[in-house]
Amino acid sequence: MISGYDALVANASSISYYPAPLLVMASVSTLWDTPLLQLEKGVLRTSYSGFKPFIKNPYICPCIFSLPPSLSLSPINFRPAAAPSKTNDNPSTSYSGYNDKHMDLIESIHEIPVQNPSVDDFCAADLKWIKFGTPEHHDDVALIPYARVDEFIFGECSNVEAPTRFHIERGRKRLKGSLLEFKSDEYLEYRLYWCSFGPENYGEGGIILPSRRYRLNTRNRAARPQSMRGCTCHFVVKRLYARPSLALIVYNDRRHVNKSGLTCHGPLDRDAIGPGAKKIPYVGNEIQQQTMSMIYLGIPEENVLEKHIEGIQRYCGSDVIVNSIASQYVHKLGMIIKRSTHELDLDDEASVRIWADRNKKSIFYYQETTEPFILGIQTEWQLQQLLRFGHHSIIAVDSTFGIKRLKYPLCTLLVFDSRQHALPVAWVITRSVSNADITKWMKALLARVHAVDPTWKVNGFVIDDAAAETDPIKETFSCPILFSLWRVRRSWLRHIVKNCRNIEVQREIFKRLGELVYSIWAGVNPFAVLVKFTHDFVDQTDFMQYFTATWLPKIEMWVTVMKTLPLASQEASGAIEAYHVKLKVKLFDDSHLGALQRVDWLVHKLTTELHSSYWLDRYADESDSFQTIKEEYINSTSWHRALQILDTDVTLHDLFAKIVSQNDRTRVHLVWNPGSEFAFCDCEWSLRGNLCKHVVKVNTICEDRQGYQSSTSYQSYQEILMTMFKKPLDDSLELDLSVAWLHQIHDQIQKLVELNRSTDIGMVVNKLPLKWSMKKNRTSLCRRAVVRPCASSSSKNTIVRKKSRKRRRLSSIR
Repeated sequence: MISGYDALVANASSISYYPAPLLVMASVSTLWDTPLLQLEKGVLRTSYSGFKPFIKNPYICPCIFSLPPSLSLSPINFRPAAAPSKTNDNPSTSYSGYNDKHMDLIESIHEIPVQNPSVDDFCAADLKWIKFGTPEHHDDVALIPYARVDEFIFGECSNVEAPTRFHIERGRKRLKGSLLEFKSDEYLEYRLYWCSFGPENYGEGGIILPSRRYRLNTRNRAARPQSMRGCTCHFVVKRLYARPSLALIVYNDRRHVNKSGLTCHGPLDRDAIGPGAKKIPYVGNEIQQQTMSMIYLGIPEENVLEKHIEGIQRYCGSDVIVNSIASQYVHKLGMIIKRSTHELDLDDEASVRIWADRNKKSIFYYQETTEPFILGIQTEWQLQQLLRFGHHSIIAVDSTFGIKRLKYPLCTLLVFDSRQHALPVAWVITRSVSNADITKWMKALLARVHAVDPTWKVNGFVIDDAAAETDPIKETFSCPILFSLWRVRRSWLRHIVKNCRNIEVQREIFKRLGELVYSIWAGVNPFAVLVKFTHDFVDQTDFMQYFTATWLPKIEMWVTVMKTLPLASQEASGAIEAYHVKLKVKLFDDSHLGALQRVDWLVHKLTTELHSSYWLDRYADESDSFQTIKEEYINSTSWHRALQILDTDVTLHDLFAKIVSQNDRTRVHLVWNPGSEFAFCDCEWSLRGNLCKHVVKVNTICEDRQGYQSSTSYQSYQEILMTMFKKPLDDSLELDLSVAWLHQIHDQIQKLVELNRSTDIGMVVNKLPLKWSMKKNRTSLCRRAVVRPCASSSSKNTIVRKKSRKRRRLSSIR
């Protein structure tokens, strides 16, 4: 867990056919009753009042019936009916969710019954939809328990005619007790769910929609489409403010069609699935991304095919033809990826311009016409991760990657995921470090986030470069700024090992440099420590030449930043360093050395291999699949690897600590200067300049032992608290304010530490004090929750009811 002070200081589907013979769609599985054919005024119609099909196969076969030429034809609207739910026992109303003309209009939310279907996963067909509002403005709504919202969403995703996934397009939240007065339909949580096949394209452009970038089967008239098909199906889930245990579902459009009214995806999309509609398996966006990620990572094709078939079997059963088509799909997709190239044009600038025109959804800021060049990249998946893990949390930055080897340096914005690993959520390629240019792309990024969630806010921003401008961060994000020492430590250790051959000299130099940093909070002049250091190691010419040329001219700037800004914890620094190492391995491969000076190559590597790697890591962890990838992902940081070392494998001595190797129990590693972030370990990973698991483990044990110094982040935090506690000269109200802030921060830190160390969350919750809302709030909340329309209502309740009718209608906020 990231340390507490890091965060504190810082409508139904209808298909119309008009063939010469009447085409009646029938299920291939058993029909309980036969549909009735009725002749009305020379028009043949079908009646499904007693028709209850149970579909086992999503594919549909045509049955041809010939009609006399004198009869005219009308469209046949067909939709499979779901099994009758517990709340709707009348067979004649089993299609009430799709026959809008039989709905009654209700103007009070208290008259809407709560529905709780008996099936595990239910959909819109299992609910009775009610028109709520006025005759001019009304919506189709249903009231269900809030705990079953996920089951409803899963049921909607499993629609046989249009299998899909729903994503959160927009969301808002309120705190309980934040409204003194509220209407009966006010929300505590508001989420707009949209079909993942919409809404980029709306049906214009002929047979091949513009959102399709390439064909996978060029022999067919129409190949399988990609996502973003312009589907207008979407609904709103509102957790009611007055009754938080209930959720109001507002279904704006239940049909999976585009704006032209045509089916745009699924087995019934004739323009998309081609002539082999019965045989082509459904490939969703998640399955496609999973397959592409595995191919990008070099996983063998047979393993990719196995996982791909497992994915499509969720929508259709196992079949030889399906498996054969899936094999062709994986093979062709692999060939497309292998033959793809970053060079869209011989000129690098023109190539980047072409890529930007093709991938506008993955760009949040692009400046090319005027100097300097700035390209901000963020995919839709990265945006979702930023919304999820960045809200009320910390954002970190790896700011100067490739400053010497790449054409333009790469800046990465990171968030800490559920396992506190650094996850890239945006990349910025630019050489400019001016306030104006940084402010431009930061505000563009924040505007993109707020367009989805206006309440999104970050609690802290971690930088790793003392020369970085902090004003744009304060102006844009309005949050505290922290400083991470990982880049300083890594640079010093790498050059010590490189330029000094004697291991005793290496650990002594590293220890003395650590004393230079710790002197900032020890009451010692850091520059006096620096003079003594340069004098004592004057004979180490190679290292001192590097240190004098690189660090001495700007050591004052670094010391000032360390003293001014609070320092990030060791876990946060280790997570940022782990991302940096992975990025370096991915980019600085010998086979790509000739392309380092091309921006299009860098963009291609980031958006394909690196993006796929992190997507697959998160997918493996959340779905509990790909166990090998999941284990590698969990152990990708030194902090998590240190958690696997037993305390009994660590032995502390005065000047060093011994740790038994976890791979070879006969080998022992020595960690010198234990308890310090500048401890020196003799393992191979540490000698490369990295923060190893042995140092992290030793420092974790030394935290609770006497005689060892505290970490730099704790000493920085303590210094900030003491500065706040200092008595003002005039003994004014500022003293009371300082004490109040100090007490509040101390209380929150204590609760976070207790939560982190506790093994039973229930014990922590039971110790929390009850937090009562205002008496007026409690009274009004209870009174409005029990209001029911009746003839004997009091005049006061009548006034409340009349006032509630002036609420803002749901249809006006779509």
